[in-house]
Amino acid sequence: MKKGLALFLTMLIALFAATHFAYAQRSSTIVITHANLIDGISNEVRRDVTVVIADGRISRIETGAGSVPAGASIIDLKGRWLLPGFIDAHVHIADLRAARTALTSGVTTARALGVNHFADIGIRELNHAGAVDVPDVISAGYHVRPQPAEDFFLDAPKLRDLIGGVSGTEAVRRLVRAMIERGADVIKIMATERAGLPETDPRKRVFTDEELAAAVDEARKAGLFVAAHAHGDEGAAAAVRAGVRSIEHGTYLSDQTLALMKERGTFLVPTIATVIDLIEPGGDYDNAQLSIRGRAMLPRVRETTAKAYKMGVKIVVGTDTGYGPTSNRRVSHEIVELVGVGMTPMDAIKAATSISAECLGIHKRTGSIQPGMEADLIAVERDPLADVRNLQDVVLVVNNGKVALHRLGW
Repeated sequence: MKKGLALFLTMLIALFAATHFAYAQRSSTIVITHANLIDGISNEVRRDVTVVIADGRISRIETGAGSVPAGASIIDLKGRWLLPGFIDAHVHIADLRAARTALTSGVTTARALGVNHFADIGIRELNHAGAVDVPDVISAGYHVRPQPAEDFFLDAPKLRDLIGGVSGTEAVRRLVRAMIERGADVIKIMATERAGLPETDPRKRVFTDEELAAAVDEARKAGLFVAAHAHGDEGAAAAVRAGVRSIEHGTYLSDQTLALMKERGTFLVPTIATVIDLIEPGGDYDNAQLSIRGRAMLPRVRETTAKAYKMGVKIVVGTDTGYGPTSNRRVSHEIVELVGVGMTPMDAIKAATSISAECLGIHKRTGSIQPGMEADLIAVERDPLADVRNLQDVVLVVNNGKVALHRLGW
């Protein structure tokens, strides 16, 4: 029943998006008027703002009505709230339907951290070619882990000697190079076992210091960051020492590891909302053993995130979902969780926009609303600073300067 309802809602949103924004596509220039602007950088709200979008980028921002270029499409927000598009820093989007679902929820950029058959790279390339309107995807390909997914060897049969396992620095380097050769934008490595499988222990470390350092070194040669999956403190600390860009999850991080992250500028992507998904029926997991595990993990990851924020570690929003038919977690839910552990609403919004962009290394082109930036924008009806739950109801999405969702007239 839940799966059928989720699929129906996804199709309904897609239908509305297709039928209610065609007028805004007649011109490459869009003017958004009467907006309350949260730009993703400033702590102040700008009232009654006009934003001009031309050729996919933000051309100018003016207070008041401003001047409207001839032939421009006008979107009057009538006092609604305009923000940068969400950047979901931890997804597992594996098909175009899921990518479109993410977009209609307000995600204009997503970092895919592990899918089979390099589907994330295919989605990225279709988007860059203009064949589909979906979020920009920062792609990792497969996880780098001691036992690679069997499907990986269907894509890379030349590495068949690793089918029995990846051990030693050279084997790790070969696996990293395989991702780079297929066009990965980022490398995802497992520093501990997963939480989302009943047979694994999320505290357990899986790679040595030398193996983690080899992965980071190989990625750096190609100019790529490394994201490390790590729940347990030992594996996470080793990953931070190795030089990873971000720790994904970080459930059991010690104060010492958090201090090291602050010192080295390592980002934390806590994915609190997905731990709630472990606990609750339905969703991406729906397993009794994982529900028990999630109940133990939830207070710890909340505590870790609160400490990290107070210590000045940069917090980033990631949902750890695939946006598939069973997915029931969104960026807005993670923002609510971040506010719940003590972040200000503005800082939590930045964690999903400009800080996330910084983590991904794309902050010079997206993640904030400034002249010259890519026109990736969303609008919500009510003030998200008064109640961040208002971010759950996105009424407008502009993706690369094109309207992808328009629900303002209802």
